[in-house]
Amino acid sequence: VQLQASGGGLVQAGKSLRLSCKVSRNISIFTYMGWYRQAPGNQRDLVATISRSGDTHYADSVKGRFNVSRDSVKRAIYLQMDSLRPEDTSVYYCNVRRAGLSEWGQGTLVTVSS
Repeated sequence: VQLQASGGGLVQAGKSLRLSCKVSRNISIFTYMGWYRQAPGNQRDLVATISRSGDTHYADSVKGRFNVSRDSVKRAIYLQMDSLRPEDTSVYYCNVRRAGLSEWGQGTLVTVSS
């Protein structure tokens, strides 16, 4: 399985970005899909996940500002990020999981200036 993340960039605080992750396989086979982020010197943390059935889960720090979605036809996972803050600056990674399998994209850098 290959994942290709895109959409990162430099943005001012308060603005929005939309990350995309294209998956090389039918995403309906995965139990969970989502986004994680890792800032320099920090561990990789969960941002948001969406299950096969559409249930979503968010880190407390992004609730109400970020929205995760998926498009089975396009084989893609999205992360809409609104009201961005400098502390959201990080490399964002998409992930897909099912029993015995966890695959990561290459990461896309998001930089939020104050």
